[in-house]
Amino acid sequence: QRLYNRHPKCVEALILSDTAHKIGTAESWNTRIATVERDGIEVIADGIMKVWFTPEFHAKRSAELAGCRNMLTRQALPGYIGTCMAVRDADLTDAARRIAAPTLCIVGDQDGSTPPDLVRSLAGLIPGARFEVIRDAAHIPCIEQPEALVTLIRDFVASLPEGKSAHG
Repeated sequence: QRLYNRHPKCVEALILSDTAHKIGTAESWNTRIATVERDGIEVIADGIMKVWFTPEFHAKRSAELAGCRNMLTRQALPGYIGTCMAVRDADLTDAARRIAAPTLCIVGDQDGSTPPDLVRSLAGLIPGARFEVIRDAAHIPCIEQPEALVTLIRDFVASLPEGKSAHG
């Protein structure tokens, strides 16, 4: 979204997966930042995994879950805090209304970070945007339901006007 906002001529089409124009509140992000500054990322990791992945993923794919949790907890604290600050401060509501490129907004039906209604509202801001929900997925459908995600992406790219899918 921000790339399009800054350089619209460089973007022929957008696929926005499990994101929104405004995610969370300043208060919720400030609380998270204070928590990880004081106690580290480890203390919030299990809660994040619960909203990033479905209960079925937790039950049946524990090795992959452990890898994702490890990825989260091993990142540098200043980088994580900077990311939290960037998300906290981002309000792309007006920018979304100005998107003129073909856009696909995708969300997992069990996404606890950017719930389907929030992603649907993003799609509603973007003129002509297509909105799709991936069943049995939470915040990271490329891990939980990669085939469904690839199908949506392929269909979207195939639907683009000639010249918009030169890399497809």
